[in-house]
Amino acid sequence: MAEVAGGEHAHHGPKHDYNLVDPSPWPIVGSAAAFVLAIGGVFWMHGVMGGGVLLLAGFLGVLGTMFVWFRDVIRESLRGDYSEKVASMLRIGMVLFIVSEVFFFFAFFWAFFWGALVPPDLVTTYWPPEGVDPLPTWEIPFLNTLILLLSGCTITWAHHALREGDMDTCFKGLAITVALGIIFLSFQIYEYVELVGYGLTITQGIFGSAFYMATGFHGFHVLVGTTFLIVITMRAWYGLMSKERHVGFEAAAWYWHFVDVVWLFLFVSVYWWGGNLTWVSPAIQ
Repeated sequence: MAEVAGGEHAHHGPKHDYNLVDPSPWPIVGSAAAFVLAIGGVFWMHGVMGGGVLLLAGFLGVLGTMFVWFRDVIRESLRGDYSEKVASMLRIGMVLFIVSEVFFFFAFFWAFFWGALVPPDLVTTYWPPEGVDPLPTWEIPFLNTLILLLSGCTITWAHHALREGDMDTCFKGLAITVALGIIFLSFQIYEYVELVGYGLTITQGIFGSAFYMATGFHGFHVLVGTTFLIVITMRAWYGLMSKERHVGFEAAAWYWHFVDVVWLFLFVSVYWWGGNLTWVSPAIQ
């Protein structure tokens, strides 16, 4: 009887405030998928045979890893592994992650402003590159700005509904936010096709490289955020959140608002200011 009682007592959960995760294959799998994605991207941009296949395989591997990793985290949450102390540390971890992302994008803004404000002395350079003068600021970029601002409102609406215990409204707000994220990405892809047709490529000096690196990585972050929100939307649909405990929702909302703010800076500095700034640097003979 003592052994049975001890066995039952062992399933009541840990005696401490910290979560000891089960062994997981997803960190190494995710790292391998990210490596394949990076190598495939480099090969594809340099025209190496099979680069596109590697790029697609790595991309699908990263998305698949995200979903199964989310699945395991949800299972841990439903199992009761997350105490309030663990939830607090998850929030702190998300905040620190967003801070690291701020510095990540800061590097691209630094490169763009440096290229715009310090014309080279030794070679003749056009800003923006020839054929793209000025950058079409008030077309797709402005429309995408409105879309992201609206998505920030819808996710806030969903959050307020969740805190009130209204899961139906929460699901609707999240679904609209996901749809807006997909629309944003669709417009950005269309914009890239147009700009390449104008002659603006990543090889067009500092402007082209900084433009595509900054806006492209932002688009990747929108893709990651949309995937994150799809998982949260599914949790809302199946009732796997409560108004008292919804750390995953908070993390997704914080990340999405960060993506919105970065886009506002991109729109103002890269599209509006930098895209309409024109100069030609005379070469020193």
